[in-house]
Amino acid sequence: MPLTTNEVEHVALLARLTLNDKEKKEFAGQLSLILDYANRLNEINTDEIEPLAHILPVYNVFREDIVGASPSRDEILANGPLLEDGQYKVPKIV
Repeated sequence: MPLTTNEVEHVALLARLTLNDKEKKEFAGQLSLILDYANRLNEINTDEIEPLAHILPVYNVFREDIVGASPSRDEILANGPLLEDGQYKVPKIV
């Protein structure tokens, strides 16, 4: 079913595009072909196909949550280039 130029104008308005008359006619044809191709999917028999959320099995890939020793505050702060009053000092951004 071919799209009309009014429908293309509506889509262009939603997409905030400005199209001239030539572009509207050109896009009407192109969008019609795309929609016709997508409608071909309705012809496929999918009665015995189970719907999928993912094509691969999904499983938890996180590691075990094991409590371990953490570095001290001084060791962590030693990674910064400039410290002031026990905190990182960064350039003022305003």
